Amino acid sequence: MADVPSIFNSSTTCQNQFLGGPSLTEVCPSTTATYVFFLYIVNNLIDISPKIGDSCGRVTADKKPRDVYDFIVIGGGAAGSVVAARLSEIPSWRVLLIEAGPDEPAGAEIPSNFGVYLGGSLDWNYRTTNESYACLAQNGSCSWPRGRNLGGTTVHHGMAYHRGNAKDYENWVAMGNEGWSWAEVLPYFIKSEDNREINRVGRQYHGTGGPMVIERFPYQPPFADAILKAAEETGYGRTEDMVGANIRGFTVAQTMSVNGVRQSTASAFLRPIRNRENLDIVLNATATRILINNQKRVTGVEYLLNNRTRRARVTREVIVSGGAVNSPQLLLLSGIGPKEQLRSLGIRVVLDLPGVGKNLHNHVSYSLDFTLANQQNALGFNLDDVTQYLSNQTGPLSSSGLAQVTGILSSRYTTSDYPDLQMFFSGFQESCLDTGDVDLRNYGNNRTVRFTAVNLHPKSRGAISLASKNPLEHPIIWSNDLADPADVDVLVDGMHVIINMANSTTMKSQGLTLATQPIDCCKEYEFLSDSYFRCAVHIDTRTENHQTGSCKMGPSSDPLAVVDPYLRVHGIQGLRIADASIMPMVVSGNPQASVTMVGERAADFIKRTYSQCAYL
Repeated sequence: MADVPSIFNSSTTCQNQFLGGPSLTEVCPSTTATYVFFLYIVNNLIDISPKIGDSCGRVTADKKPRDVYDFIVIGGGAAGSVVAARLSEIPSWRVLLIEAGPDEPAGAEIPSNFGVYLGGSLDWNYRTTNESYACLAQNGSCSWPRGRNLGGTTVHHGMAYHRGNAKDYENWVAMGNEGWSWAEVLPYFIKSEDNREINRVGRQYHGTGGPMVIERFPYQPPFADAILKAAEETGYGRTEDMVGANIRGFTVAQTMSVNGVRQSTASAFLRPIRNRENLDIVLNATATRILINNQKRVTGVEYLLNNRTRRARVTREVIVSGGAVNSPQLLLLSGIGPKEQLRSLGIRVVLDLPGVGKNLHNHVSYSLDFTLANQQNALGFNLDDVTQYLSNQTGPLSSSGLAQVTGILSSRYTTSDYPDLQMFFSGFQESCLDTGDVDLRNYGNNRTVRFTAVNLHPKSRGAISLASKNPLEHPIIWSNDLADPADVDVLVDGMHVIINMANSTTMKSQGLTLATQPIDCCKEYEFLSDSYFRCAVHIDTRTENHQTGSCKMGPSSDPLAVVDPYLRVHGIQGLRIADASIMPMVVSGNPQASVTMVGERAADFIKRTYSQCAYL
């Protein structure tokens, strides 16, 4: 690799060069010293690469933030980065963004590394508890990884760009949320978007010129085409655009990426405006309480920075964008929530708001593993592929493997125009791990692939509550996943789809062979029967990272509503929430684009409230 550094510009240093975050050698443990040294070299090269690590284009964290701001945004994830960037477009507004974690590491910018950093210091490492219907193999505790860094979970997910279904938003309106119809939210999706395949997908549903680049990865493993052919053979069909006029069928999804490099919301919205003097960004700072006076007016935020408690006053609004777990937690710590819970923990009740933490729900899935008889198991990074990626950001490292392939279908329990099943795939991921694929089992020497069915319209609802009034202690998360039998029914239908595709001539020609073995707890049922799957989904549950609903949007007449359709917290002046927690029902697909849309709308609501001139 001696010649690899020559591919970079000679000038790779700058005044505020960013070379931080966990290195590949920390998150990709290896048993061989040779591979560790290889990862060390790779990490150094991507750190200084302008196109990958972008060390000279990063935001500079403010060491001494001001005492008073017009607006304070808590959380720099899928929505918070958007809100902070958009509000700071008004030069006279002073904006503070508080993020609990550090900036994203260069290694996470490699698409094939998605998921590698979860479980470490950039992950909140949440787990649910007391589950009666899900994750029973883990004693009723499901893993809920969430990004703890600038960019939030957009630094860790598979990058697929989806908006759900137009009917999702019509349902929100039917629940009392005027102004959230498909026709009214579509312009905000388009506002964010810079679609680099506009000639293929068209302009009816897409836009160009926005901060967020949307395009397909430059590389798809050949097996991706086999999946699409199997979908056609079995009658499930194909679609060119999973957010266009026809979303049903299978496709290679567009992603939030730029020329083979991951794009988080922080890199899309914050890095280009990093030099704005009216925007301060504080990293590694945990918000612990929203300050509210006796008139129920927000006056500021309390947060921990460098192990010291600091306070920032606000003259206009605080916008909470902590996500489905952290946002309700912060409200509860601030005395906003069910009064019985707050009093039991000795927290002063500022406002009895019963819905805080309720209506929690998530997409749940189940999978089957297969092996490919004609292909050897792959390992992690190899010299040729790394050199290709460092040179021009193409090849296996420039994609998420099979994770970029997806399908949208209808089960027997819905209508054809409101699909409730999404199919995901795993495999052919060349990450820095020894085994390459993240969270994929090996079955001998043959390559493993995974087919996953996801229920897009979960009916089960859980809740988030405080474990104590210590802001650094994780809250109690009870998802209650799969409590409603209807959620199981949809997953069982999804298993039929997987088996049909696996039995197709196309898949048989690939040497596809079932590798998943019967679960001991379900051996009384015939393997692969409906009865077996109804048992198995409760034991070996797979939960997606699509948690939503815990600060539900709805009118004041809704007993569980936390925010109104303008995202203002009911009963509190100067406080809004903008993140996945406000969704009354999760969208029918990957939610990140929809969360970003929520951020765009929140900023727009605020601008309309305080600055009419912003629209001239």
